[in-house]
Amino acid sequence: MARGWESKAVEEQQETAGNEKHVKDKGRISPEKADLLRKREGLLLSRSRVLHDLEIARSPRYRDILQHALRHLESELAVLEDQRYKQR
Repeated sequence: MARGWESKAVEEQQETAGNEKHVKDKGRISPEKADLLRKREGLLLSRSRVLHDLEIARSPRYRDILQHALRHLESELAVLEDQRYKQR
């Protein structure tokens, strides 16, 4: 009887390990997709910084520069979103 329980426990462990490996493999992304995600994250961080600077900027000239930078970042994000959808 003890052997039966042991073999069932071993079988369950093997099955669990197999399932975990399958989930890990499924969770991996291609290098191209990882590159797109890094670029997107960088653009989002830059956008966040520009928005913060825009809130506290007093000079009209500097505000114009920041607004131009914000438009540029948002267009770059739109291009990356298009690329992400094309990869799916």
